[in-house]
Amino acid sequence: MSGPTLVIDLAEPLSPARLRDFRELMVGLSTHFAEKRPGFFDVNVPAGRLGVEDSREEDWRKPFPLPLLGDAPADEELTALVGFNPQREDWGRPFLVYLMGPDVGDESTFEAEHADEPEVEALLGFRPTHAVNVSACCNREIDHVATALLTAAVMDVIGGVAKVELLDGQESAVAGLPGMSGFADWMALGTAEFLRAWVGHPAFRLVK
Repeated sequence: MSGPTLVIDLAEPLSPARLRDFRELMVGLSTHFAEKRPGFFDVNVPAGRLGVEDSREEDWRKPFPLPLLGDAPADEELTALVGFNPQREDWGRPFLVYLMGPDVGDESTFEAEHADEPEVEALLGFRPTHAVNVSACCNREIDHVATALLTAAVMDVIGGVAKVELLDGQESAVAGLPGMSGFADWMALGTAEFLRAWVGHPAFRLVK
């Protein structure tokens, strides 16, 4: 991919109901939607539907609406996400969002990404059985923000723990953020709340 990727580790396979909710979320957020296999989505997600305005101007970063960054219950957040309809044209950000692991697909990718991670497993408190990758196909600043917020929206529906690679010097910036579980090597682990807090930090930037 040409942009950043975030990984959501899961403690158990997605149930049919959770997979259905995952699909419905992606359909609701997307202007282009294609499902290559169950749980593998090729989508375009306008930044506005994630709560940011892609104005294509130098000062592109705008305030986030409360449903995405506030303390609303998960069901209210999902309704707000799916129902958001920007009044002006917004460019869809292309993503591949895909479930991987035993019996669902991309098993070799899952195994390679999760090989020899004892520190991560110790922090997680479980050995991941499956994971979801959220991979941006572009690498503008708006794509880094959209990747984090899209990952948080997926976690609201399916749960899991996000693994976020850090750039040099970012560890101190994220150390006190809410929802952060800890550090393992060059990664921070955390919840959807952590991702939203990290997006709002001045030092925010994902690893490409």
